[in-house]
Amino acid sequence: MISESTKSRFAREVAKFPADQKQSAVMACLSIVQQELGYVSAESENVVAEYLGMPPIAVHEVTTFYNMYNQAPTGRFKLNVCTNLPCQLRDGAKALKHLEHKLGISMNETTPDGLFTLQQSECLGACADSPVMLVNDRTMCSFMSNDKLDQLVDGLRASSVASAEVK
Repeated sequence: MISESTKSRFAREVAKFPADQKQSAVMACLSIVQQELGYVSAESENVVAEYLGMPPIAVHEVTTFYNMYNQAPTGRFKLNVCTNLPCQLRDGAKALKHLEHKLGISMNETTPDGLFTLQQSECLGACADSPVMLVNDRTMCSFMSNDKLDQLVDGLRASSVASAEVK
């Protein structure tokens, strides 16, 4: 399930910490698993726990605490909309509702074509730019009006069609 190259990446992360503190690499190891598998399964949590000498529940607590870890397969584009209070006051909840309508799914669902997964997020640390969202845990999008949300979704959809045609 976890490749040898992944385990060697684990070893590089663990080497960054004192030998008696290898558990400090848990977040990095979970990120590596997600990069390889697309999500962090219960089985992969157990592999990380065994590798780091941690109780499996301790790894599971990390996986479930942070919304950057997918606990099930997601769409090609994971859209996390901040709905924390500052963003709510500046239309964060409206942005989430707009995306639910545009994509035809509810929060925590994936579109039937497998392209989009829509999630709510806690604070993304860009309150002054709200409403904000994070695409695939990497790209922050600010001041997301309905028009900008439509442009983003349409652009992502078009890019996936174009890349499918190239293959």
